[in-house]
Amino acid sequence: MIRVVLADDETMIRAGVAAILGADAGIEVVAEAADGREAVEQVRLTRPDVVLLDIRMPAMDGLAAAEEIRRLLPETGVIMLTTFGEDAYIERALGLGASGFLLKSGDPHELLAGIHAVAGGAAFLAPKVAQWVIARLSGGQLARRTAAREQVETLTAREREVLTLVGSGLSNADIAGHLFVVEGTVKAYVSTILSRLGAKNRVQAAILAHEAGLV
Repeated sequence: MIRVVLADDETMIRAGVAAILGADAGIEVVAEAADGREAVEQVRLTRPDVVLLDIRMPAMDGLAAAEEIRRLLPETGVIMLTTFGEDAYIERALGLGASGFLLKSGDPHELLAGIHAVAGGAAFLAPKVAQWVIARLSGGQLARRTAAREQVETLTAREREVLTLVGSGLSNADIAGHLFVVEGTVKAYVSTILSRLGAKNRVQAAILAHEAGLV
């Protein structure tokens, strides 16, 4: 069962999202919050697998809450949920270590897919957000590719293989099956890779894998 904390200051939005999540037998909403501070507290109390954070909330916005949650409970996957698709929000959210970014205007299936992906250790970006990331990577590509390749060269051959699979969007379980190892071994590899690359999460590692030409 995937345990989720849902944070949004609009009651109707929370009710709608909770209804969508409730339709999935594998997901349980363990707590709801109406602002960022409450979201951080509920995450601290319930220790969920995933937290869904609206970006614009009173008391503490979703970005500040995401940063605090990543500091307190880095094992909890953070998904940003918003009606806004501005570049600044996307870049800041990914920079803070969010594992997913979904738009409220998106398909409900994207919401469920995102929850399952992040809970499984993978990353998930709404199609429009993914398009923005790809467009961002296309600018200044040569300089970033050179820098990324230099970083990747610090990894062992096995670590580069795991990074390539992370960049392809595979979960820890999928990578374990592909490499014929236990999932715990994959988690250890991913942790080491993130540390060596200075990446906050799998999204940043995946972007670097693309920039280095591994994917």
